[in-house]
Amino acid sequence: MKSLARIATAVIVLALAGAQSLAACTSILVTKGARKTGATMVSYSADSEYLYGELYFKPGAQHLPNQTRDIVDWESGRFLGRIKEAPVTYGRIGNMNECQVAIGETTFGGRKELWGPAGSLDYGSLICIALERSRTAREAIRIMVDLVSEYGYASTGESFSIGDPNEAWILDLIGKGKGHKGAVWVAVKLPDGTLSAHANHSRISRFSLHDSSSCMYAPDVISFCPEQRMVQG
Repeated sequence: MKSLARIATAVIVLALAGAQSLAACTSILVTKGARKTGATMVSYSADSEYLYGELYFKPGAQHLPNQTRDIVDWESGRFLGRIKEAPVTYGRIGNMNECQVAIGETTFGGRKELWGPAGSLDYGSLICIALERSRTAREAIRIMVDLVSEYGYASTGESFSIGDPNEAWILDLIGKGKGHKGAVWVAVKLPDGTLSAHANHSRISRFSLHDSSSCMYAPDVISFCPEQRMVQG
């Protein structure tokens, strides 16, 4: 197994901690076919006047049955709740783990009526937990959406950059509004040989409903929209 110190050089991580909403976070994703080295790259800049590139380390571990972990909001430090711990977790340093899965984010906020959902997981905690539990980008996406389905989401709209040595994905995710649990989300894989960038804006505008190899989405991603229109109208 490669050491975390060596793995850390594979992806540019400029800052770990989450920025305030709409505070100019930027992510760039480069697929392996778009680089001479053949290496996927995910960059993440959390622009802030008070963050100075902290780089946090958490080693991998084995956990006892029924063990839980506290969830603390990444930005405010507010206690949000507890969730079940995974039996085995991978080591992470900054925004990448020992399996070379990397995750960044940029906040787009989204429609105000979807803010304030009921849940125990903020976007920063989702990143950390997914890194501790995933071996691939696809697995990280599935872990994140399953977690918010079970425990609820506690942030506004986020666009996540998720990569591993072979693939680069974008996950757009937003809560369902005050008092509602879960989230609406779409994840799209970048075609090999391409790159993408996003800053404080949801990135996915079109996606296929019939290509599971390059697209994943919430079961109610279509039905949720007219339901909300009826509620608001």
